Amino acid sequence: MSKFNTRVMQFASLEDAKKEIAQIGPDETGLALMAVKSLHKVIKVQGLRPEAATIIKQELLAKGGDAVTTRGVLNCSAASSDILMMATLKQYKEVVKKLKMQPFGLKGLAEEIETILANTTREMKKETVCKRGTFHWGSRTYIMGILNVTPDSFTDGGNFNDLDRALFHAREMVEQGADIIDVGGESTRPGYQRISDQEEIERIAPVLEALIKEINVPISVDTYKSGVAKAALEIGVDIINDIWGCLDDPEIAKVAAEYNAPLILMHNKHDTNYDSLMDEILASLRKSIAIAKEGGVPDQNIIIDPGIGFGKDLAQNIETMRHLEEFRTLGYPVLLGTSRKSIVGKTLDLPTNERVEGTAATVTLGIAKGAADIIRIHDVKEMVRVARMTDALVR
Repeated sequence: MSKFNTRVMQFASLEDAKKEIAQIGPDETGLALMAVKSLHKVIKVQGLRPEAATIIKQELLAKGGDAVTTRGVLNCSAASSDILMMATLKQYKEVVKKLKMQPFGLKGLAEEIETILANTTREMKKETVCKRGTFHWGSRTYIMGILNVTPDSFTDGGNFNDLDRALFHAREMVEQGADIIDVGGESTRPGYQRISDQEEIERIAPVLEALIKEINVPISVDTYKSGVAKAALEIGVDIINDIWGCLDDPEIAKVAAEYNAPLILMHNKHDTNYDSLMDEILASLRKSIAIAKEGGVPDQNIIIDPGIGFGKDLAQNIETMRHLEEFRTLGYPVLLGTSRKSIVGKTLDLPTNERVEGTAATVTLGIAKGAADIIRIHDVKEMVRVARMTDALVR
């Protein structure tokens, strides 16, 4: 039997590292110096010039890190190169200083590396303010209850398209712990039929008007149409939840900005063809963010959504879930919507009304990976308990 009590440790954030290092008992200077050496990060960059990739690899090697580049970079026979950089935070800090003095756009890349390292190694301490509440990101997981007032949604179509039943269900979800009520007037299930702006407004307007009078939590509207969003915001809705992330109707960003409303940007795609799944999802979300900001939406009002169940097959949905922590790269709060979806149904071979436990597994994973600031769910009572327990373990 070994005389030593030994274990391998992994830190998710600088705060975690500092806490453990402090238990050893170094002085304050030593604590600060050691913390940045304890976190190792792998960063991928696409489409670099061979000269730029060579400089980065040389600088990392000089500081004790390393990098993987495309074959043919050293003799410039490759037209371009992706790169996988591997280093501690301390090594990146030293390399970034050097890259800021280099050509080939490396100064801009160095600044981006600084930003994404900050996003992924420090706890999020941002706030989003709306008319009926303030979200303190990082403090806990917020619960968005789904209220579909549609005849054809995949799991609850026709259940709540009567005003009295919709109001009863919304009140019930708030009593069970919902922080947000998300109202949808058009089904976006696979193969859905688009309806007109006017029909969607007519479905949701009576419910929104009643909810605003009767409940005191923020209300979001699930729409990708600027006309519907404007009508909902005029009624008094707090948040716009756009399943196309401004890509279908970029004007929705200007509407959200005009009313100072938080805007949720989801990744979506018309097919499931990808060359590199996570790279393409993040690139698409960056495009959505750029459209939102160009439309006037401030950073504190942007929330992103990986889009589980949209533009992805089962294997791609599972891969996205396995890489949820990568969405922290973008630096925005993350909404995770897996409730009763095909990722659960196909994995467990269960109908929509028997997917609570499978949904709970995805919610737990999302929170544990630090990539679920909001969970969008049908089964509020059960998922509130799951979220609170997981928060207690990992936050």
